[in-house]
Parts: sequence; C-alpha cells; structure tokens
Amino acid sequence: MSFCSVVEIAGEVRAGRVTARAVTEATLSRIQRLDGGINAFTAVTAERALAAAEAVDAEIAAGRPVGPLAGVPVAVKNLFDIEGLATLAGSKIRRAAAPPAHDATLVRRLTAAGAILVGALNMDEFAYGFVTENAHDGPVHNPHDPSRIAGGSSGGSAAAVAAGLVPLTLGSDTNGSIRIPASLCGVFGLKPTYGRLSRQGVFPFVESLDHVGPFARSVEDLALAYDVLQGPDPEGDPLCVRDAEPLAGRLDDLAERPLRFGVLGGWFQQGAFPEVLEALARVGSALKADDLVTLPNAVAARAAAFCLTAFEGGELHHDDLARRAMDYDPAVRDRLLAGALLPEGVHEAAQRFRTIFRDEVREAFQRYDILLAPSSVCPAPPIGQATMEMDGVPVSVRKNLGAFTQPISYIGLPVVAAPVNRPGQLPIGVQIIAPAWREDLAFAAALRLQREGVVAAHPPKGAL
Repeated sequence: MSFCSVVEIAGEVRAGRVTARAVTEATLSRIQRLDGGINAFTAVTAERALAAAEAVDAEIAAGRPVGPLAGVPVAVKNLFDIEGLATLAGSKIRRAAAPPAHDATLVRRLTAAGAILVGALNMDEFAYGFVTENAHDGPVHNPHDPSRIAGGSSGGSAAAVAAGLVPLTLGSDTNGSIRIPASLCGVFGLKPTYGRLSRQGVFPFVESLDHVGPFARSVEDLALAYDVLQGPDPEGDPLCVRDAEPLAGRLDDLAERPLRFGVLGGWFQQGAFPEVLEALARVGSALKADDLVTLPNAVAARAAAFCLTAFEGGELHHDDLARRAMDYDPAVRDRLLAGALLPEGVHEAAQRFRTIFRDEVREAFQRYDILLAPSSVCPAPPIGQATMEMDGVPVSVRKNLGAFTQPISYIGLPVVAAPVNRPGQLPIGVQIIAPAWREDLAFAAALRLQREGVVAAHPPKGAL
C-alpha cells in the first residue's frame, strides 16, 4: 500500500479488508528499507505506532466507529512535539531537551482521527532554510533524484510523502517551507491562512510568520487532513480561534464553482527558470487565466519578510547564541547573529508595511478569486550547490529558492501548492493563492486542475 491514498487506506481499514496493524507493519518495513537513501526520518516511533494500530483494530472489531484517518500512517516534522520524544527542531542544541509530556495539538487531532504516528522528520535547523541540508542529521535526498535537494525547511515531510513512505505528513511554513519542498518533491502542500491551524506544541521560529499545514499526494487527501486539523485552540494558540469550516464533503460542488483567475507577473516571474514559466503558463491556460497581475510592492514585502525573520529569529535564539554559538549549523548561526544585531525600528517598520501590501493584494482580489504564481524559481538544485543564476546573476540557493513564496506568507494568505503534471521530469509546483480564510477557493482550483490532469503527484521513477 506504499502509494495508496489516505482515502483508500482509511476506507480499507474501516471496511475490515485490511488491518491497521498490517498497514503499519508494511509502513515500518518500507521506512527501514528505503529511508537510508532518502534520510527523511530522524526518529521512528515503531512501538507507539503498533500499539495505536492495535487500538484501531480493536475498535473496529468491537463494532465501534473510528475516525476518518483510521489506520493511516502519518509522520510530522521534528518541530512538532511528540510525547516522550525530544523535539529537536533540527538542531544539536536540543538533543538533550526534556521530552514533551504531550503531543502537539495537531498531532493529537491526527491520532484522535485514527491516524498512526510512525515518526519524526528531518528539517533545516530551527526551520531556517529552503534546502534541508542539515548539518547534524544530514541532507534529505529528493526521491525523484537523490543527488538533488528536497527543499526546505520541511524537506523530510515532503520527501516522505513523495517516496511513498507515508501518505500524509505535517510541516511548517514561515517563508515558504511547505510550498518549496512540495514543489521540488512533486506533492501537494497546504499553507493555510495565518492563524487557521494551531501551532501549540510546535517549536517557534518567527511568531508573526509561522504557519503549519499538511502534505499529501492528492487534493482529496489534503482536504481530508485539513478538515481533521481545523478547529479553535485559544488556550494553546491564541491566534487559532476560528471555527472549523469542513471542505472534504464539498469538493465536488467547489470544483464546479465559477472562479476568476489572475497570474502574478512582475517579481513573481523575475529570474524564474524557463521550465518554471512553462509550467505556470500551462496551469494558467487550463484555468483560462488570461490576465497578468502585478503587485508593485512585492519586492518590498519580501524584504520586510526577511527583516521580520532575521529579527525575531535572532531574538528567539539570543541566549543560546551567546552560550553555544558553535553548536549551530554555520549557515543558520550567521543569519541569526546578523538578525540579533538589527535595531527594533527595522522590525517595527517591517510590521507596519504589512498594511500597505495587504491592501494592495486585497485590491487585486476584488478582481480575481485566485492568483497563480510559481512555488519555486527552479526545479531542485543538486545537494551542496551554493549558488544558482537568476537573470544571469549568481545568487544564494538558500536565500532565494523562496523568492516567490515570501511575499505571500508575509500577509498570511492561504495557498495550495500543487505539482504540475510532468511525469519523468523533475517536479515543478505552482502556488494557488486565495484571499484570507478562503482555503475553499484554493482547493476548488486545485481540484479542477487535478481532474483535468494538469496537476498530479507521481511516484518517483523506479519506485517500488
């Protein structure tokens, strides 16, 4: 069942045609056989998983109802608290941290729905990066070409789904850390509206930019996971107060909804590789998105996001940087140190500019329901490649893979990242961007594209 969908696995388990334990054993065996070449997992929770699977099977045997994710194997970025397992956040410093006494809210919601947690996933240290070349745990290898990066910072989360190790994972997105690896690994990812999903029990990076969300191999699977994860959690995350707005049961109706589409130009295409622009054009053509939309302040919004990231990240890590600077990944340490030196006024200005850019984007959404943009500037670069060319200028890979994602997370908009249907080629993804709190519109567009065969997640060549 390595590439079976979430919907298929849960249906088979609920119907009694396969046991949750059998699914879990097969999953653990596959991880053991294949993850050595991918390096997606930092910990496997086999004992917990088997016990949870047996509990699901016992409920089914007794004729009691089970949740919508019954027997579905899941894994989460090692940024999420898992009871009894130290939350590493990709770092060396937290190796001796006390294990949490409880799962993070979203982990609890997954397991309450019957999902089987099988482990924690590799990531960029403290979620500061787009490559998941972790100095302590090693790089995550892209399942479509193991010589290339998986993207980051949720690289393990995307790679585990792309490789068929598990059908569903959780990641985080501060500046693009769900959308970039989803694009480079050829899977679907959701960055919801800022404040939509609880961040309780998730190690922070940038309070004013941090989002969390799922990865899956289809729109239907993503929607089912999203429904399970929703709901207020004001005690755990004061920003998460909105009632759930279920989607999975409305997908057919949503797919028929007439929508107005615009394609973001200007900054959102500047420096993009030709194949990225070709993929975007294919999506735009399928949706009859004939209008090119320019957001003049996108460059300034990206700069403001950089400033918020550096300042808040530096402030969060100030004490550890003073005591244990050499225990940080050098690529992360240097940027955090630079952020710690920024004056408060820079942070305040970056926060104020949000209103200006948010108003500019709101005006665009008066004319369009959905805006389309590339997820990444290029397909996955080779592991270890430090620079790439954008418009003929050498730039840092780590800093610029998120050029097209940062302005969007800066104002907290919901995005479905969808892989363009390119079987046998390196994956490329698009951002399907909706107004705040209108995840339903992004899902509607993604489902339409999936049904027309324009977007799809494919197993890697030669996958078993």
